[in-house]
Amino acid sequence: MKLNELLTYFKENDTIGENKEAVELMRYYSRQAQKITMEINTKYHEPEELQALFSELIGKPVDEGFGLFPPFYTDFGKNITLGQNVFINAGCKFQDQGGIFIDDGALIGHGVVLATLNHDMNPEKRQSLHPAPIHIGKGVWIGANATVCSGVTIGDHAVVAAGAVVVKDVPADTVVGGVPAKVIRYLDSEQQKE
Repeated sequence: MKLNELLTYFKENDTIGENKEAVELMRYYSRQAQKITMEINTKYHEPEELQALFSELIGKPVDEGFGLFPPFYTDFGKNITLGQNVFINAGCKFQDQGGIFIDDGALIGHGVVLATLNHDMNPEKRQSLHPAPIHIGKGVWIGANATVCSGVTIGDHAVVAAGAVVVKDVPADTVVGGVPAKVIRYLDSEQQKE
């Protein structure tokens, strides 16, 4: 099994853990992610160096507008896709086996958790993992220490308040907050044009 086959396996299967070859390859890439994030997190790097290291981590190039304030953590790395001018602040944790897709101009605040896996609710199958992607739209701002759960899409220009736990889709041009997150208000569409 190769990486592209593993990513297809994650996308097409609602349970991870039954295919031993897939689990072993996932663990291999997890160890690779640990090595790269250790390099990112343990010494100072110029922005261009961080861009190169993050490109290596996710297995595809990031644009020159990408910004990262370490430390950054991921337990896989190869299923993260970034648009242009994405900024990720310090202390974020991405669990990306299910796929994390972040569109242009998104801002990810301090300590944000993006979690694309759930364990099985049946105690006898608790080791089984269920992947589902997270999609973050253009111009989204996710506040500090928010958590976005698997299968969630955050619409363009939405704002997720600090500390929110997002368990369902967020409409575009809204502000959501709370546990679980709910719409607090709608953004003025004229304000978006400025």
